[in-house]
Amino acid sequence: MILSSIIYIERDNKYLMLHRTRKENDTNKDKWIGVGGKFEEGETPEECARRETMEETGLALSNLFYRGIVTFVSDKYDAEQMHLFKSTAFSGKIKDCDEGELDWIEKERLLSLPIWEGDKIFLRLLDQEIPFFSLKLRYEGDTLIKAVLNEEIILDRG
Repeated sequence: MILSSIIYIERDNKYLMLHRTRKENDTNKDKWIGVGGKFEEGETPEECARRETMEETGLALSNLFYRGIVTFVSDKYDAEQMHLFKSTAFSGKIKDCDEGELDWIEKERLLSLPIWEGDKIFLRLLDQEIPFFSLKLRYEGDTLIKAVLNEEIILDRG
């Protein structure tokens, strides 16, 4: 299973989003996602979040809120456990990202962009400021088939 961290950096009711357009063979090709990536050997989720944010954006996070774990299961892609973070304070200047274009996107516009259907679920959870959560998403191809939030089925198309 792949281990990764994803970070949603918030400023002025907007999130810094990455439009994934530059990597070859990218699972997230043409989608908008938060910044982040895979763990390096021996890293904690927080260390991964801070490193990936610096590498992709040039920003150093001043705070980091661990909001949940999202487990992706798919018949097409490798299983992944994603550690979800939010940050509201940072320093530095945004740099060019080699994985795509970075842009501040208004939260109310996010759900209309090309994003994974399961991302819509955890983006809503981020805005509700609910306690730490566990979300499992099962995909067939690029279609979300089942979503389980804190062991309760919230979507079942199977």
